[in-house]
Amino acid sequence: MKILLNSNNKEKNLEDLVNFISRLKTKDEINTFLHGILTPKELEEISNRLLIVKMLKRGIPQQEVSKTIQVGVATVTRGAREIQKGNFKNV
Repeated sequence: MKILLNSNNKEKNLEDLVNFISRLKTKDEINTFLHGILTPKELEEISNRLLIVKMLKRGIPQQEVSKTIQVGVATVTRGAREIQKGNFKNV
C-alpha cells in the first residue's frame, strides 16, 4: 500500500493532524500520542504556551509571566496577541 504524504500543503497536513487528534477518545490515548509524536522539549514548550495564556487571562503582567515560566518576553507577547485576536476563549 502506497501512502502519499502531502508535504507541500501545510494547511492540509495541519487539518489531518487536527482530525486525527479529534478521533482520540481518552486522555491516555492523547497523552500516548503526544509523547510519541513530540520531543520532551516540544511537550514542555506547548505546555508552557498554555500556561502563558492561562496566566495572561488571569491578568498577570507579561514580564511576570516571562520570569515565572522562564520564557522570552516575545513568547509571552505572542500569547497576548492571540488573546487580543479572540483566540483561547475556551481556556
